[in-house]
Amino acid sequence: MLNKPALLFGGMIYAGLTTDILWLSLSLLLLSALARMEWIGVAGWLLFAIYWTSQIGHYIGIDDYFNSILAMGAAFFCIAMAWMVQKRGFATSSCLWASYAAAICGILYFPFAEIQVLNSWLIGETAILTANLLALLNIPVAMVSWNTLAINDRSVEIVLACTAIESIALFAGIILSVAAPKSRRIFAVALSTSAIYILNIVRNAFVLLAYGEQWFGEESFYLAHNVIAKIGSTFALLIIAYAVFSILPELLKLIDDFTREIRQPGRGMA
Repeated sequence: MLNKPALLFGGMIYAGLTTDILWLSLSLLLLSALARMEWIGVAGWLLFAIYWTSQIGHYIGIDDYFNSILAMGAAFFCIAMAWMVQKRGFATSSCLWASYAAAICGILYFPFAEIQVLNSWLIGETAILTANLLALLNIPVAMVSWNTLAINDRSVEIVLACTAIESIALFAGIILSVAAPKSRRIFAVALSTSAIYILNIVRNAFVLLAYGEQWFGEESFYLAHNVIAKIGSTFALLIIAYAVFSILPELLKLIDDFTREIRQPGRGMA
């Protein structure tokens, strides 16, 4: 489950406000892309920046400095996007695509992060599938709880990050936002998301098995989870991305145009 700190009444109001800001920002970004209304896009990116800024304190509060830096970077990126849309509008397809892609990615991901029922369901299903894979390989695994698995009395808790929903939402959102034939987009989404989720189940099983059997001694969990699995996941995502680019060459062009736009935000302006 999500590691959110306990909130008093005032904190609950603040958390509710940031959630409202999140959904409003995503709605505005989607509306701006569909209606091609730049000022709505600017408002959406600024509200998205406010949301990410609010998360910095949360991550610092739980001593998660890595994610606090990521949240800070996301906030700066949103501010830069608001500035780019305000300066250039949707005259180029890259700014329009970025707003559309951000909205779809967020709409696909944040329900699982913010809605407890969906959050618990996804984590629970991932834990069950991981246990089933290990059982299929005749590896004795015990479900200590709905989201905790154990081998040799060494347990691992499945959390939202273990479901690969971030990568799935990212790939699906970016692919669906591309102006390309529907059949190719659906095929690319099906291929990428299914591959990511299946490989993630294998990753979870590997980490649990390596830790439970102490393959690497006392540092088994760290080496399996933070080193081997992360390196393997990176290579897997690169291969999946290459497959997606092969199916959707339009996406590669959009990304190339977008990176040029970031490097030269005033290109083509009087």
